[in-house]
Amino acid sequence: MNIKILLLAGLVFAVTAPVNVAAADTIPSAPPAWRQASGKRVWNFPRDHGAHPDYRTEWWYFTGNLRTSQNHRYGYQLTFFRQGIQPSPRNRESAWTVRDVYPAHFAVTDIGQRQFRFAEQISRAGPGLAGSETGRMKVWCLQWSARMEQEKIFLQAGHEGMQLNLALTARKPLVLHGQHGLSSKGPLAGNATYYYSFTDLATQGTIATQQSAVKGSATTVPVTGTSWFDHEFGSNQLSRNHVGWDWFSIHLTDGRDLMLYLLRKRDGSIEGASSGTLVEKSGRSRHLELADIGVEILDRWQSLKSSDPYPARWRLTVPTAGIDLTMGTSIADQELKTSGSTGIIYYEGSIDGQGKSAGQPVSATGYVELTGYAGSLGGII
Repeated sequence: MNIKILLLAGLVFAVTAPVNVAAADTIPSAPPAWRQASGKRVWNFPRDHGAHPDYRTEWWYFTGNLRTSQNHRYGYQLTFFRQGIQPSPRNRESAWTVRDVYPAHFAVTDIGQRQFRFAEQISRAGPGLAGSETGRMKVWCLQWSARMEQEKIFLQAGHEGMQLNLALTARKPLVLHGQHGLSSKGPLAGNATYYYSFTDLATQGTIATQQSAVKGSATTVPVTGTSWFDHEFGSNQLSRNHVGWDWFSIHLTDGRDLMLYLLRKRDGSIEGASSGTLVEKSGRSRHLELADIGVEILDRWQSLKSSDPYPARWRLTVPTAGIDLTMGTSIADQELKTSGSTGIIYYEGSIDGQGKSAGQPVSATGYVELTGYAGSLGGII
């Protein structure tokens, strides 16, 4: 789900000065419509790991919880977005014609030190500055990148001493969310995305959170852990009645994985299309309707940047699966203020907790995304 959906709205890209899309020779007088996510899709992998430029918005989204050999804990987020500006520019030959722009967000949570840092970038494709291939997973924004080679995904990002170099390998098959990958977000035609995930990615590599004593270099440490990958694309996902969403990705120690999302409406109710997916240790998955899910907010955290406090601790239940978890944020402040790329303040952070699954005690780690608490999304969708 993720802030991805915010970009779906196209807010920042229409007003971002460096994009400069006003050249008359590149704007069609009657541009063709973007394709909508509707109906059953015939998936084709690895091709569908790549870009889908017929749809207006797309994202490749990675989060994970990592540890060093000394049990020092980190969380990370690396997200690449493709936002369509015009589906069929006239001046296709120019390297500077703007068809899409590519924002990217990168964050690291140092749980032991109680520190959170994030960075952002945005670029048009230009002469190789940013882009995404259509036949395979290869997406980049300036020096940050995600690429898939055979069965392994490689992530690379860095900013002022904060660095990430990871290799991810799937331990379970990919999961199609919703109805065979069509994930509904509302009652209207096109209020949906095509959405799939690798929910259990064995992860190893290095991470750094600060500069070393040697100027210009970073202190890196080896890490291992588990990551989650989401890929979504669509063109008209949300309605003006939506004000935000709460999204969870959770790994349980019994081998189960759980994704939940709740879309919040202006009247305070939850969108009926909100749903989730439960993935068993074997890799078998099943769709969860809103009626299958329980989310109770137990505590909140007030940010200096936000008009309303964020939820910070929850009871999450899936009664039909015997799941009853109490989850909380690993550290309080994991809020991103993305004034340089998407213009949105949102929360994306590591969570952990414990409870029961199928009647047995379990621990759990994961990530949560919370939007619309530092300003409604309704006016930009």
